[in-house]
Amino acid sequence: MNPELKFDEKGLIPAVVQDFFTKKILMVAYMNEESLEISMKEGRTCFFSRSRNSLWRKGEESGNYQEIKAIRTDCDRDALVIEVVKNGPACHTGEDSCFFNKISGEPDLYELLLDRKKHPKEGSYTTYLFEKGPEKILKKVGEECTEVIIAGTKKDKEEAIYEIADLAYHVLVLMAELGIKPEDIAKELANRRVTSENPGR
Repeated sequence: MNPELKFDEKGLIPAVVQDFFTKKILMVAYMNEESLEISMKEGRTCFFSRSRNSLWRKGEESGNYQEIKAIRTDCDRDALVIEVVKNGPACHTGEDSCFFNKISGEPDLYELLLDRKKHPKEGSYTTYLFEKGPEKILKKVGEECTEVIIAGTKKDKEEAIYEIADLAYHVLVLMAELGIKPEDIAKELANRRVTSENPGR
């Protein structure tokens, strides 16, 4: 055990669990020295339940294990971040992450697109695309690809930024139409990291 870690007066240290691929925060739990040792030995998260006053291996009952990729500590060494590859939802509610209740902040563009898909608005261009369906959305993606190529060929940075943003918007609309989440794309991109086994990727 790392003697420099600072456990609290109850022998616990908070552990923030983060998705290895998407970097999304999945949950926060506590570990004691024993659960941390088990986690490091078995390569799967094991926590200490304050309510039950006992160890619990994540996924032992649900099957939603978390394979550990890295464990980091902060500058004060009194908190942990655990990067994991999850096998199923992290939250007992069935949600991907325990942090799904937004209480402040603006929704991101993808969330706005999903809301517009669910609640159509007259005169909205996004609503128009969803109503026309995949064929129209794909046509627009193709058109925006062409515009990006033209801007890139001209080496016009400002125009390229504008056209790439247009392309990104229409790709997000397509994703919302097909039920593809941004984290699905992030996970696929993470799988394409250059490795010594595949240096040419």
